[in-house]
Amino acid sequence: MNKKEYTISVFTENQVGLLTKIAIIFSRRGLNIESLNVSPTEIESISRFTIVIKENYEVIRKISRQIQKLVDVIKVYYNTDEEIVWQEMALFKIETDIVSEKFYVERILRQYGATIVCVRKDYTVFNIVGHYEEIDNFLKIIEPHGLMEFIRSGRIAVIKENYGFHQKLSSFEMNEYQ
Repeated sequence: MNKKEYTISVFTENQVGLLTKIAIIFSRRGLNIESLNVSPTEIESISRFTIVIKENYEVIRKISRQIQKLVDVIKVYYNTDEEIVWQEMALFKIETDIVSEKFYVERILRQYGATIVCVRKDYTVFNIVGHYEEIDNFLKIIEPHGLMEFIRSGRIAVIKENYGFHQKLSSFEMNEYQ
């Protein structure tokens, strides 16, 4: 079967140990998680796990159903890249001398929309936001020019057709405080 990249969005109550329970589901099946991000949502007591995995549809469907059965999980969605809006972020630490001395490095930074996060005498930190390929291309170009350190975030994503669930989350919050 053809493997395809899927983004699994898991809306949960904010409980200790839930990450371990979710990771075990993938581990038992011998599946690799490409990207993982856990963050709060617009509702105070709800967290969102954004998990990227390359697998076939049937495996994704089964994993999603298994995650949905966990006690603290409210809702699980799985989507292809066409069904979501997504981004990643990366930080690049580069020698300040290289950035200030070499015009083409400055041009590359502008071309990729890099923003300065921190400037020090010995290094400058830049931030890039984009898709995996854009960040990867930037890394390949900038690496030979004094790259000191690099880190990339996990994917963050919103589902394009998800308005109905937002209302469900809001009602969940209302019921919790009544």
